[in-house]
Amino acid sequence: MYQLIFILILLVVTYFIGTYLEKKHYTSIVERERKFNQLPAIAIKTPPSEGNFQQQLVLGSVTISVDYFKRFLAALHNFFGGRVTSYETLLDRARREALLRMKESAAEQNATLVLNIKYETASIYKGSGKSVGSVEVLAYGTAMIPEP
Repeated sequence: MYQLIFILILLVVTYFIGTYLEKKHYTSIVERERKFNQLPAIAIKTPPSEGNFQQQLVLGSVTISVDYFKRFLAALHNFFGGRVTSYETLLDRARREALLRMKESAAEQNATLVLNIKYETASIYKGSGKSVGSVEVLAYGTAMIPEP
């Protein structure tokens, strides 16, 4: 009986803490996206034909862990089927954060454009069984830095 109560308390606590931290992270992402909105990051491979640019590889990487509550919800979805929305928000945050970190790196080098954007996603830690523990997303591209 105590074990069941402990699991329920753990689920409730991780739900509230996870929700708070996720909202805080999304707020940070939205603010930084506004800041870096003027720096285009596009998937086109061809550099602009006008102007002299130095090309530099830029990347941004992030690792985000899954909280206990999301892991529990994902297990239910795996059992009953359907979309695993608890992981969708995790991947959305990770991709957006990786892109922002890449743009920050490009802005530090005074780039005016980032071309050939690519993403790599990996599960870097498997929890017990086959459940996802942490996700890493790497965003990379070619920063176009105007030559003086």
